[in-house]
Amino acid sequence: MTAELGFVAAFMVGLLGSVHCIGMCGGIVGILTSSLEQRPEKGLSRLPNLLLYNGGRIISYAIAGAIAGFLGNGALSVFSVQRVSEVGIIVSGAFMIMLGLYLADWWRGLAKVEAAGGVIWSKLQPLTRRLLPIKSSWHVFLMGLVWGWLPCGLVYATLMWALFSADPVYSALLMVAFGAGTLPMLLSLGSATDFLNRARTNPMVRRSAGVVILVFGVLMFGGLAHPPHVDVIESNMICVT
Repeated sequence: MTAELGFVAAFMVGLLGSVHCIGMCGGIVGILTSSLEQRPEKGLSRLPNLLLYNGGRIISYAIAGAIAGFLGNGALSVFSVQRVSEVGIIVSGAFMIMLGLYLADWWRGLAKVEAAGGVIWSKLQPLTRRLLPIKSSWHVFLMGLVWGWLPCGLVYATLMWALFSADPVYSALLMVAFGAGTLPMLLSLGSATDFLNRARTNPMVRRSAGVVILVFGVLMFGGLAHPPHVDVIESNMICVT
């Protein structure tokens, strides 16, 4: 898989997995939309500020991706490129399989990973209370930055790609592509909440999305497909040598 196809794959994971985002982020988007509607005198129109909120959220994803890529790059100084690639394929594939099962509601093991991420979230969550009620577009953007760190198995699964790409810049861009995939679902919240909530709770919708990601994970885990980090690691090492 080339780097460009890696971005496409990350976008599709975000798009297919965004049925999960309604439950995780739908509440804050609803609060945000309500606040904007109650303060028309401040010029807080809905769509531009939803873009600001999601822009802040995606920036947080990019920061997390860069951190993951930096940590992965450190592994190259300890382990061989081949070993990092092999482990990366197995771990990334396993997380995609877990994500597919999670989205399809066939296995909730990934929820334990989300719970582990709650340690960081417990430190950041109090900041959201200081930003409410929404008083300016700056508050909207900051709210997005904070909520980008909400514990989410969908984000963590994609971060595994970022970790094993061993390239902070590429990893950040990978997470931006993933975040862009979640935009259609989250931007439509507020104007079609009832419809989207029915879609989220529809077993066929969730299972269809889960099956697609599950198949991708199985192919990756079996070596028939691999995440973009393999090409990125090898190109980085060629440049170094």
